[in-house]
Amino acid sequence: MADKLNLSPQKIYDKEFNTESMRGYVPQEVDAFLDLVIEDYETFQRALTSLKKKNDDLEKTNAALRAKVVELEGKERAREQNPSDPLAYGAENVELLKRISNLENAVFKNGKK
Repeated sequence: MADKLNLSPQKIYDKEFNTESMRGYVPQEVDAFLDLVIEDYETFQRALTSLKKKNDDLEKTNAALRAKVVELEGKERAREQNPSDPLAYGAENVELLKRISNLENAVFKNGKK
């Protein structure tokens, strides 16, 4: 969007008007007006930067949530296809089985000493 703008705060600040004719603009009035325009552009640029950052954050969050949805849909399909298979219930079951195995090993090793 900023690429489509014709003016920047610096371009506005550097602009000079011809005051050679008798009926030219009053330089103080033009400067006062341009000061207001510069303020508006600076405010606009701050808002634009903030919105771009928020947009990037939301796009990252959206991508993460989409990945989670795909993961959950895959798990649900696996459960529907083979409801009796304990491995179809995902990595959480595998992790639990590993923990149980480690506990059993610890208990039985301590008991055999």
